Amino acid sequence: MKRVYLLVFFLFISLCRVYAGISIVGNQDTAQVNLLNRQGFSIHLTDHEETIKKAQQALELAQKLDYKNGIAESYRILGIGEFYSNNTTSAIADYLNALSYFKRANNLLGQASVYNNIGNLYLDIDYDSSLEYLQKGLKMAQQLGNEKLTAKAYLNIGNVYLKKKNFSLSLEYYDKSRKLFDKINDPVSLILILQNTGVINYKLKQYDKATQLLLEANREAKNKDMNTSIGKIDLSLSSLYIERKMYAEAAKFLEEGIGYAQVTKDEDLVADFTYNLYELESGRKNYQQALTHLHSIYKRDSILQTGTLASDLTLMKKQQDQQEKQRENELIIEKQKNDRVKFWWAASCSGMLLIVIALLFGNVKRKAKTNARLTELNGEVSRQKDNLDRINHHLEEIIDERTRDLQIKNKKLSEYSSYLSHQIRGPIATLKGLMNLEKEGLVDQRECINMMDKCVSDIDDKIIDMTDILHDPKRTSF
Repeated sequence: MKRVYLLVFFLFISLCRVYAGISIVGNQDTAQVNLLNRQGFSIHLTDHEETIKKAQQALELAQKLDYKNGIAESYRILGIGEFYSNNTTSAIADYLNALSYFKRANNLLGQASVYNNIGNLYLDIDYDSSLEYLQKGLKMAQQLGNEKLTAKAYLNIGNVYLKKKNFSLSLEYYDKSRKLFDKINDPVSLILILQNTGVINYKLKQYDKATQLLLEANREAKNKDMNTSIGKIDLSLSSLYIERKMYAEAAKFLEEGIGYAQVTKDEDLVADFTYNLYELESGRKNYQQALTHLHSIYKRDSILQTGTLASDLTLMKKQQDQQEKQRENELIIEKQKNDRVKFWWAASCSGMLLIVIALLFGNVKRKAKTNARLTELNGEVSRQKDNLDRINHHLEEIIDERTRDLQIKNKKLSEYSSYLSHQIRGPIATLKGLMNLEKEGLVDQRECINMMDKCVSDIDDKIIDMTDILHDPKRTSF
């Protein structure tokens, strides 16, 4: 039985080592996916193209590993990069893919993050849809107790109300998010709140306060290399200075902002700066230059208007087809993979079970043979014990009989000794006396010989009689 346990133990250890080896490699690869996604997100406000590149690398690796959370997060980071590159159609497609994979992985935190991203994307398209997604993400973040995601949701909801010109509600949500960002020490998000609060003060015609907040946000954003935010802050400052007819300051921030917009390749931001250039030149009464900027704006809008609708429809249809096909392929691949895993597990378990059954069966057979042999040996031992008991009993009888015989013989020997002392010593004494008389010449020689012959005959008769007594068990005395 020990062999069975040892074999099962070694098989288990081998499987564990194989699984551990696979797990180590898998963990290393998934860590690389997570690292690439973190790197991509960390630069989304600085270099959108690099964010997209990092996310694509992470996505390729995650798909090879079938790492669902990694695939989902890669799509999300990819969507963020596309969003900041103003590729709205691609961004929404990536977000929907991310949401799908997070749902498959049952990752509520991931889903909440994507809802927040989608809500942020709808900010410039549909305020109601934006609020719907943001509120959904906020609710999940609060249920999970995630303060960072809750703060981001508050910030984005504040942005929606800023767009809707509900400034009091916007400031209320900014205040909620500021408290949480202060608590978790997120300086980047605090800069965004500072920027948006400055915009609200600008919209409320509180120019001094707005200028103070926007300039502070500009300095902090430069310290953090937040290129996109710097460009948008410069846009707000240029608008503010144009409205205040401070054209020199406006020109300064327009020039700086256009540089950041070109670095980040944000065409929409470049277009906004072009409009501010038109406003600036109009304010300066440089109408010819203003008309040139206005013409470029009109030309760009016309091109976008004619091409956007058709391209959006085509892209959305293509996206939908690709998603359906991708889902079908993923389901097929996942089913095949699960079937292969189930098959190999079943085969392994069946093999192990057959081995264990064979070993147990062999062990039972050996045990049955051993039990039969032990039973046979026990019977033989019992028989030998009975024989020994009989032999011992017979030996006891023999010993008793021999003891009795020896006692009889000892008694006879004792009697024989007494008999010799009393019966044989008389004739011998007579012979000695006759021999002494014959030496002294006191008896006739012939008469002496006759008497000696008689004594010898008497001794011989006594000896014969004694021998008969010793060999005759019926005679017990002399």
